[in-house]
Amino acid sequence: MKADKDERADLLLEQLKADSAKYKDLETGGYSPAQKKQAIRSLMNIRMPGGLSETLLSAQDAYLQEERAEKGVVTLPEIPTIQGQYGGQGDLQIDFADKLSLWQGDITRLQTGAIVNAANSQMLGCFVPCHRCIDNAIHSAAGMQLREACSHIMQEKRMRYGRQYEEPVGSAVLTKAYNLPCDYVIHTVGPIVYGQLTEALKKDLHSCYESVLLCCAENGIRSVAFCCISTGEFHFPNEEAAEIAVKAVTDFLRAHADTMDRVIFNVFKEQDREIYERIFAGA
Repeated sequence: MKADKDERADLLLEQLKADSAKYKDLETGGYSPAQKKQAIRSLMNIRMPGGLSETLLSAQDAYLQEERAEKGVVTLPEIPTIQGQYGGQGDLQIDFADKLSLWQGDITRLQTGAIVNAANSQMLGCFVPCHRCIDNAIHSAAGMQLREACSHIMQEKRMRYGRQYEEPVGSAVLTKAYNLPCDYVIHTVGPIVYGQLTEALKKDLHSCYESVLLCCAENGIRSVAFCCISTGEFHFPNEEAAEIAVKAVTDFLRAHADTMDRVIFNVFKEQDREIYERIFAGA
């Protein structure tokens, strides 16, 4: 199995190098497995959309499917609801505790109807090699087809609205998930906080959650995992972002509870997990 894995990595790395005018002569013969993994992700991250060959995609998909299996897929029944996880610890100060979940970990492992990507207005993913943002993580795990799909959507919109079109803040764009275990990825552009947090920025973030949930309802998607939209690189304060997220979701469920089975608040940092727990406890 290890030999097969090494061979798949070597094959994909050589295919990516051959596909790249700039890095086709990159010497990788002495790379360790970790260095090869980093090089593969880097070459995928920087690749512009267009011209994907079936040979390259086949090598990529085999590699990413093995990566997915190694990380492990987390199914919906394995994720407890807020009611199940915290219901025995006192009174919960949250509506729809039987439909909401808090899960800490890598969102690309979740086998849900959809996961949410915090995209930028260009909608093509992150081009910085191995960047730690969620946009990069999702595109890297889904594969290069995801950038192709986003590019196609943006090309169509620019033909309709003009060459300078950028995806507006608060919208939601649906794509397939490709090598991810979920069915779909829903991309939303969150607000960027440059200075003071304003009411307009708060409304924009609320719109992100509302638009994603409306997209789910319109497409029959009954479970969705939200990342912490606009925190981190977009500088939205974590506490306020979590409060808006919970309010937006519960507001939506009050009107459309029959459309959703589960909404997951996915966190990666301990800080965010603690914030959500305080909100659920009404602290």
